[in-house]
Amino acid sequence: MKKYYTRACNFYYNRTSIEKVKKKISLPVSGNKSLSFDTIEIITRTNKKKINIRNIKNLPSKIKKKVLIDINNISKFKKIPKLKFDNLPILMGILNITPDSFSDGGKFNKKIPAIKQINKLIADGAKIIDVGGESTRPGSKEILQTEEWLRVNKVMNYLKSKSFFISLDTRKSFVMKKASKYKLDLINDVSGLSYDKETIDFLKKSKLPFVLHHMKGNTETMQKNPSYNNVLLDIYDYFEDKLRLIRKSGIKHNHIILDPGVGFGKNMKHNITLINNVSIFHSLGLPVMLGISRKRFIKDISGNNDSKERIGGTVSSGIFSMLQGVQILRVHDVNEVNQGIKVFKKLNFNK
Repeated sequence: MKKYYTRACNFYYNRTSIEKVKKKISLPVSGNKSLSFDTIEIITRTNKKKINIRNIKNLPSKIKKKVLIDINNISKFKKIPKLKFDNLPILMGILNITPDSFSDGGKFNKKIPAIKQINKLIADGAKIIDVGGESTRPGSKEILQTEEWLRVNKVMNYLKSKSFFISLDTRKSFVMKKASKYKLDLINDVSGLSYDKETIDFLKKSKLPFVLHHMKGNTETMQKNPSYNNVLLDIYDYFEDKLRLIRKSGIKHNHIILDPGVGFGKNMKHNITLINNVSIFHSLGLPVMLGISRKRFIKDISGNNDSKERIGGTVSSGIFSMLQGVQILRVHDVNEVNQGIKVFKKLNFNK
């Protein structure tokens, strides 16, 4: 049976968007009238077609029913406890307490530098601090759960007394349980909850929000010639299947963030396809997060203009993602990304 997917496109911003929503000629993304769309792309495995939302009424009844469900999911307000979605995108600041992360390994793996970096990320505009004690860069090897916890625990006592929104970047339920005794607002498991069979049970009991991530293979194998039938639709189907499994396990809340996993089992073409079409994931009805910071695809595109921090590529892909309605950006260089977003909004959104 042919399956249909709906992607919002042709976006409007700020005053133009608000006026069009008011006139009912565009629809808001996630309840935000400052970002709206008036066109959808209806996609199957064999073809795709763009239509204005005014013409949805002319679709065959079966397709129209599916499209209307998807549009409701795209338009409805999203929320995660303790996070405010009124000024998007939300910046998630990365804190790697590791000796071997791909970009900043060894810089913050001692307590004092780690705490200083937390305060810098917050001062620069991060609304989430994502604390990780194990590198998941391509080719990285697993470490013992006790070693990972010793790294993460360097900052947990400090964070306990702060009002910061804390995300834990881990695949291991042991580390999740330990951290939850201090302070924990979100679980960010790059394995898509597949690495540790006890993770889903922990999430069910704790009722914590979590990121549902896509990764093809594992950290050691994911970049060895990754292939898909259709990267965009394969990952969409993966999320649907995972969400069904999560519901069956007894997790009923919608405090789930989707991350299609740029750079996790994808080549340059896959990554570009995902970022270009990321708005398709809004039709699953959950907030969308992208980790585009300093990623290899920036080097692949920029060639001779590559740099160590890849700030230019991170900022430009972050702004592009924002304009597709992505709610959360996971980044190292919070100040520079925030600066780029502020300037872009001032120049563009005042129209």
